[in-house]
Amino acid sequence: MEQKNKFTTPDGYTSDIAVFTITSESDGKYKPPIKKLKIMLIKRSELDHEGNHNIEAGKWALPGGFVRPNETAFQAAERKLVDETGVDGLRIKHFGLYDSPSRDKRGWVISNAHYVIANDASLKSRKTTYDAQDIQLFTIEEAFGQNLAFDHRTIIDDALWFIKKDMALTTLAKHFLPEEFVLSELQGVLLTVLDDPSISSDASFFRKAPTLPFIEVVTEDGKPKKSNRYSKTPAQLYRFNDFQPIVSVYKNKLQG
Repeated sequence: MEQKNKFTTPDGYTSDIAVFTITSESDGKYKPPIKKLKIMLIKRSELDHEGNHNIEAGKWALPGGFVRPNETAFQAAERKLVDETGVDGLRIKHFGLYDSPSRDKRGWVISNAHYVIANDASLKSRKTTYDAQDIQLFTIEEAFGQNLAFDHRTIIDDALWFIKKDMALTTLAKHFLPEEFVLSELQGVLLTVLDDPSISSDASFFRKAPTLPFIEVVTEDGKPKKSNRYSKTPAQLYRFNDFQPIVSVYKNKLQG
């Protein structure tokens, strides 16, 4: 006699993608641009592509959707990002799984969550699709002030931790800076994500930043190259070198 399956299986399997970027806005002559961390959200359409009422219609949400039987959750994330925003070619990273039985009114729907932090230029191709009646970039404060769909506020909040880790432990900042930059530009990028007194304090940052092993002074004809695009007094230009930071949990304990 065939035994029936006693286990409860989910009603659906989805992928969601939190896409972050850092924008630059001019603040006038002799001032570095204002940098802001923003997230791309879509506004869910009233009807789906089959003409049925869309769940959580009219709410702002992360791009995403159901995983097909012939693909992985990661492949679904890549596909849905293009389908719902028109944006392609971004480096997507998986970071979490959300499986609360009450997270979706349609039933027990499990979601794999992914994140991206992309240069603003790579999001210029964003466009609305049949699943999204609008698509916008919001600051985190603005995003949390919206009526967000499902448990997407929790997913965004969790994704921010990974963005902070990437910014603190890697040279991610280089992707949001010109090839040659002044220290105030680097400081501005870091402060969009990191709440660190050693970075926010001008005295501390401008004293210690030149010693960072992954940036170097730019020279021209054997002399330090400077720029006055953000100050009346020319400031030293820097660039990233090929040094790749490796963080060790043993370093401080075993030295000395």
